[in-house]
Amino acid sequence: MNPPTKPLDITELRQSARQHIEEGAVTAGYSANREKVIELLNEALATELVCVLRYRRHHFMASGIHSHATAAEFLVHSNEEQGHADQLAERIVQLGGEPDFSPDSLSRRSHAEYVEGVTLGDMIRENLVAERIAIDSYRHAIEVVGADDPTTRRLFESILAVEEEHADELADLLTQVPAPTQAA
Repeated sequence: MNPPTKPLDITELRQSARQHIEEGAVTAGYSANREKVIELLNEALATELVCVLRYRRHHFMASGIHSHATAAEFLVHSNEEQGHADQLAERIVQLGGEPDFSPDSLSRRSHAEYVEGVTLGDMIRENLVAERIAIDSYRHAIEVVGADDPTTRRLFESILAVEEEHADELADLLTQVPAPTQAA
């Protein structure tokens, strides 16, 4: 059971809102470690951008009997990952940070890898691996942020839900392509 909270002092609230107004959305009531949250957001941003690029490549490189529908799915996922990247960058700016789009360090900061894949099955598998990495990364970020920054936590939770959908869709696609052959 939560301890009772003191009543909201409207006069104090109004005075506090007038202090440090240059900080925008970050008020005195923000209790998270802002630098750590921005770091988590920038890591997630890098991961999303690497996923956008990998999905785009796979969209254009997909070939074979099941390639048309799979390539279309790769493009949908790429667009959704780009939307996630935009949301993350927007939140970083709201918190007074700077989104890091530097291509020089993108793959190093990303949790997921950029693996090109040769066959359609390789591409699906690599995207599924990346989604599984993203799922666990977002779960970790949600745990770190906890109740200290509910807005960022909800953002991470909403992206996590989409990443889980992507993983489920890719697992279904994987059942439609032949398994890789083992060299004798």
